[in-house]
Amino acid sequence: MLLGCIADDFTGATDLANNLVRAGMRTVQTIGVPDASLKFDADAVVVALKSRTIAPADAVAQSLAALAWLREAGCRQFYFKYCSTFDSTERGNIGPVTDALMDALGTDFTIACPAFPAAGRTIFRGHLFVGDLLLSDSGMRDHPLTPMTDANLVRVLQRQSAKKVGLLRYDTLAQGVEASQAAIAKLRADGVGIAIVDATSDADLMTMGEAFAELPLVTAGSGVAIGLPQNFRRAGLLPAEPLAPALPKIAGPAVVLSGSCSQATLAQVAAWRGSRPAYQVDAMRLARGEPVAAEAAAFARAAQARGETALVYASASPDEVRAVQQQLGRDEAGAMIERTLAEVARAMRAAGTRRFVVAGGETSGAVVQALDVKALRIGPQIDPGVPWTETVESEPVALTLKSGNFGAVDFFAKSLALLDA
Repeated sequence: MLLGCIADDFTGATDLANNLVRAGMRTVQTIGVPDASLKFDADAVVVALKSRTIAPADAVAQSLAALAWLREAGCRQFYFKYCSTFDSTERGNIGPVTDALMDALGTDFTIACPAFPAAGRTIFRGHLFVGDLLLSDSGMRDHPLTPMTDANLVRVLQRQSAKKVGLLRYDTLAQGVEASQAAIAKLRADGVGIAIVDATSDADLMTMGEAFAELPLVTAGSGVAIGLPQNFRRAGLLPAEPLAPALPKIAGPAVVLSGSCSQATLAQVAAWRGSRPAYQVDAMRLARGEPVAAEAAAFARAAQARGETALVYASASPDEVRAVQQQLGRDEAGAMIERTLAEVARAMRAAGTRRFVVAGGETSGAVVQALDVKALRIGPQIDPGVPWTETVESEPVALTLKSGNFGAVDFFAKSLALLDA
């Protein structure tokens, strides 16, 4: 095993695994910390946690447990993966987890770079952009769990971390690998423990990959991962020509489940609803104890009987989400939606559904746990950052786990069409 990765949510794990596969690494994604007896014939393992929005102490404990398993598996380098929009609050969890992983590995320096230019996430002078907008001007400022109101990542991370946070700027990176490594040496000499790294293109990510080859720990979104496999290839540890990922050969009925409230997912839901069956989960009906999950599953099964695929969604606008949270409480509203979509997933699987399209990190976590998924093989990419995957079991299920922010407007239909091609 070459690269051991820890992701703070399930869609983020799949996003990272997708980039590693595309760069030629045989990659397996596990759901939670694997059992000690599990062994994989892979170049990289991505341990998918559901730790982004839990208590910092719990996130640290889960991440350290994942690190221990990956070290025992013989991994040579480690990667902590978080969202390309740096989803966190002033209490964490990016800072506390990074600090804990650094201390456990005995390293005094790492980098932080959520950039993913292919998906419109770039960093310039330490500020994160979503497309042409500063993070703080994007839809992420209204995120129900991690509202991002500051685009200056040095400031954001410094509020969370006990380490000194610095910046490795674009103009240094543009000078190449040696200049970047010299800048790292200077940052370390100045007492910096974590450096935010600018990145505006895939070329920057490739430079980073080589410049960070000797770092025990890299923390980033999925973008930086595209430059790391080449280090192992140069060392003769990977084949010269990457192998193309195989498409899951799984037939049968499908269902689309969406709990994300991101602007990208809201547009995808609207596009689907324009011409295909869709059932909206009503949080207030759930709070009254009405059988919403059973109704949703019955709706989806009826659509399948007609030869159609249904969308079951709880996605809503920021104003609608705030109204529900004010009445039910933020945490309870989110947990109730997750439990419901997980219940729908279980019911659909019991009814014979073997293809699931899932939108939203929290929703994806709830669904894979409901389906008792232990590990995933990574297949081909649908849209940047989102591949099809196949569960590792005797009767596999095809899953695509989409971050709320990712995917084209027609993502739901496109993903199913790819399997049918």
